Amino acid sequence: MVQGPSFAARGGDTPRDPDRNCPACPRLVAFREEHRQRSPDWHNAPVETFSSPAPRLLVVGLAPGLRGANRTGRPFTGDYAGDLLYETLIDFGFASGRYEARPDDGLTLCDAAVTNAVRCVPPQNKPTGPEIRTCLPYLTATIESQENLRVLVALGRIAHDATLSALGLRRAAYPFGHGARHEVGSGLVLFDSYHCSRYNTNTRRLTTEMFRDVFAAVRAEVDASRP
Repeated sequence: MVQGPSFAARGGDTPRDPDRNCPACPRLVAFREEHRQRSPDWHNAPVETFSSPAPRLLVVGLAPGLRGANRTGRPFTGDYAGDLLYETLIDFGFASGRYEARPDDGLTLCDAAVTNAVRCVPPQNKPTGPEIRTCLPYLTATIESQENLRVLVALGRIAHDATLSALGLRRAAYPFGHGARHEVGSGLVLFDSYHCSRYNTNTRRLTTEMFRDVFAAVRAEVDASRP
């Protein structure tokens, strides 16, 4: 059974990221402890949001990858999904420097942030529904704390659904679809993309061109929001 956090899902003093030893999800805690024993030099803890100051763009993924963010401690760093994501962010001016799949590579974000709906690595990369709901307060706090936020990008249906839940919106009113654009209130726009996983790109469900098309639209939306 997943134990809910001791704070309300909206408002209050909710932190944007869980504690390193967050005890809320027993299955994820057990998986984390197992890999702390196996690989003590890995991060093996909830992965914090990677952000520039006062971003207008927030990219929301599903959860840390076992040998990616769970190893390195930075979202989408160390696996194929990060290769495509950060290359695209650099090309569209949302990141600068060189991405070398390690947290000390000097890569910086520009007017952007990257996070996950679930902050701990799940077995088989599949968080359960209760685990997703337990982590929602952190996503809500991340969104609500960014006063300049104008655009959200959800990578995959689960991230899309979690983002809507964090915003307190009905999923049926905002159906997921690659390239879809949703006005979600309070001056926010949500874009959808298939997740940039190796499986999706290998099967051609998502091509580099399809992914870049989404971020071209995102770039235009962010630029249009400038005062």
